[in-house]
Amino acid sequence: MAQDKLTRETVVEQALALADEEGIGAVTIRRLATRLGVTPMALYWHFKNKDELMWVLAEYVMNGVTADVSPGDPWEKRLRVMVEALVNAMREHDCLPDLLASLEKHHLTSFNRATEAALAALGAAGFTLREGYYVSTYLLNGAIGLVQSEPGRHSGPSEEERAEARRQRRLKLESMPVDRYPNMVAYGSTLAEPPDIEQYYTFGVDLLISGVQGMRRGRGDGR
Repeated sequence: MAQDKLTRETVVEQALALADEEGIGAVTIRRLATRLGVTPMALYWHFKNKDELMWVLAEYVMNGVTADVSPGDPWEKRLRVMVEALVNAMREHDCLPDLLASLEKHHLTSFNRATEAALAALGAAGFTLREGYYVSTYLLNGAIGLVQSEPGRHSGPSEEERAEARRQRRLKLESMPVDRYPNMVAYGSTLAEPPDIEQYYTFGVDLLISGVQGMRRGRGDGR
């Protein structure tokens, strides 16, 4: 790529692709320059160092988390939209959890905007600001755990590898003593077919939001 045609957006997109493929540790100015076919100096026209690039990457991915939130919607809907957007962002970009963990999140404009929207929704539900912050943290960590625990996510890139991992897991479960672990043995048979990933995520988000709703209902007026 000619240096005079290199744009800031192109650099961000390629850095993000590299981070998703190999992790954020793989993103260096020199490695990214090689990927783009330019000299490292060409990238310094757009970013003064790797740290600045990491901040921009995080902002780029997080910007969509509150895009469709309407202040006039019921608090449950606002919260669900945000959780779903966060989960979708992490499904699309494997690097996002590590990226957020590597930065001081509260210096990110997009993260602060999402937090403010979450606190507003939770305030409408009757939670105090401190409680709302606890709930927001719970939802963030729950969303990360949901994505990182996706069935088959770490079993390999091909369906053959994932099928073999399921088969091995099934054999282990079904070989357990049935008199001691009847439910685990029975669960093994469910691994014969690939999981419904969309249903997995729908169930997971329902579980997170239901937890917040349950606490709200259990406290009467929410305060």
